[in-house]
Amino acid sequence: QVQLVQSGGGLVQAGGSLRLSCVASGRTFSNYVMGWFRQAPGKEREFVLAISRSGSITTYADSVKGRFTISRDNAKNTLYLQMNSLKPEDTAAYYCAAGDWLRPDPNEYDYWGQGTQVTVSS
Repeated sequence: QVQLVQSGGGLVQAGGSLRLSCVASGRTFSNYVMGWFRQAPGKEREFVLAISRSGSITTYADSVKGRFTISRDNAKNTLYLQMNSLKPEDTAAYYCAAGDWLRPDPNEYDYWGQGTQVTVSS
């Protein structure tokens, strides 16, 4: 089992930037594929981006390509989400997740962070 604790988030103006972190404990961090998901009010939880165990492979939702970057530091057991050029439609609760497969389906991830709110104003 792995525990995931998120930090970051907050309120930012459109066009601004924000960085989220997700710190893992309990099991070897590098054992897991890691992903970021988000959920807006009244919406299903949606895939944002994910990264392979070594960090060599990343996948992105089309809506965030060119704006968001996922990275990991296995020595620090930490996953990051760098968000640039934020838009109001990026407003959501953001969740980090750990699993075995580099796939966009949230059901394929086994462990979840507590979530953190990102709000982007016009």
